[in-house]
Amino acid sequence: MINFIREFLLAVQFFTRIPVTGALAEWVGFSPAMLRASAGHFPAVGMLVGAVAAAAYALLLALLPDTVFAPLVAAVLSTVVTVLMTGGFHEDGLADVADGLGGSYDRHRALDIMKDSRVGAFGAMALGLALLAKVAMLALLGSVDDAPVGFDAAPFKGWYVCSALFAGHVVSRTLPLLLIAWLPHVGDVAGSKSKPLADAISGRSLLVAFSWCFMALALVLLMQEATDLIVACGFSLIALLWMHRLFKRRLQGFTGDCLGATQQVCEIAFYLGLAIAL
Repeated sequence: MINFIREFLLAVQFFTRIPVTGALAEWVGFSPAMLRASAGHFPAVGMLVGAVAAAAYALLLALLPDTVFAPLVAAVLSTVVTVLMTGGFHEDGLADVADGLGGSYDRHRALDIMKDSRVGAFGAMALGLALLAKVAMLALLGSVDDAPVGFDAAPFKGWYVCSALFAGHVVSRTLPLLLIAWLPHVGDVAGSKSKPLADAISGRSLLVAFSWCFMALALVLLMQEATDLIVACGFSLIALLWMHRLFKRRLQGFTGDCLGATQQVCEIAFYLGLAIAL
């Protein structure tokens, strides 16, 4: 149990801006083996980020005037909160992947472009469109929040979007772990921060990750219909398979940026699935 908690805190330290410093950081420690094991807790990080995003959305919706634009404003600002909480870690990966794959059809050149910290035209377009898609779909879900199928009474205003945010952040941090199991790591071995966790993922880590995910989905089932969640998860799975095919064909493997890009695409696909299910 002690190791379980340390691995979880290492995942929080690595993938969020939540301070795990000082004596706590010394207690947690670090090793490549611990970082590999922390991969199983990425969905738990999603639970934290999703819970904060949901709380921000609900608070903003309660404070804003009750107009048709309130869900849009709340969606924008809750997205800002998640970016601040994670440091834009996954968004940066999406931009780098778009620059690399859009900038060259040559595998080696694409990987070199992805290492460049500067954002190019393809990265800027991908990042802008991804944020627009995410905000637009959350606003759409918020616009039908008052009468979701199968529920006559909502526990609080904005509850459907809040549950969508919570589940979306968890599912989108679970599925990319399968890329580690399916593809080899092809990033810069010396300079990649993700290399230790990308070497391989154990069956134990996958079991822990999917346990976190199923626990989160079980909570969301209290506020959403099972069919809605099945459709949303199905869309995320399709997005994962598409990203897997893309990376296998273009890069013959994946990098840490590919994991971040996949998280963003799976999250957007989850919200799209919910919107279509409604």
